[in-house]
Amino acid sequence: MAVLQNFDFTQEYTLENERVLLRPLLLSDHSLLEKYVIEEPDLWQYSLVAINDSADLENYLQEALKARNQKTAYPFIVFDKLLQQYVGCTRFYDIQLPFNSTQLGYTWYSKKVWGTGLNQHCKFLLLQFAFDQISFERVEFRADNNNKRSIAAMQKIGCTIEGVLRNHLPMPNGTRRDSIVLSILKPEWIAKLKQNLAAQLK
Repeated sequence: MAVLQNFDFTQEYTLENERVLLRPLLLSDHSLLEKYVIEEPDLWQYSLVAINDSADLENYLQEALKARNQKTAYPFIVFDKLLQQYVGCTRFYDIQLPFNSTQLGYTWYSKKVWGTGLNQHCKFLLLQFAFDQISFERVEFRADNNNKRSIAAMQKIGCTIEGVLRNHLPMPNGTRRDSIVLSILKPEWIAKLKQNLAAQLK
């Protein structure tokens, strides 16, 4: 299998449409995101990383940027054009160029944009970038199997459930979670999912 040659971790990729703008995450974005740690602490209920204060958020950003430097992830900050403010983050991670695959996750948004269609706009841009521009063959998604809201959102954009990894990963509270695995394959994206998701944006 040919290794993808058109993904450059040093390039500043910006994805944008009429609703959202996703630009590369910076350490200085701490000041734009800190309020969500204070005002919406339950956003990280299902997170594998504990974010309880400003220092935790700074570490979260540092780890995301470290992964980009190591060429295993590419994180974005999300700007909502309707609200004219930054409202969350998302990233490609576990990027495996030799296998033409990646995972898409570490996604969180302020509750003020839940149910507004912002997630579909973000996912359309990210999947279009992954499949049409970079030519990944597989985009994988994982979530806590108890996070029914997140699972429903992934199914809404067309993800296929592949199974559950039992007792898979440790949580900050000392328990272990079951992780559900979903995916979208490039032929599925081309055949129908791109058109279906684009229709949801209208």
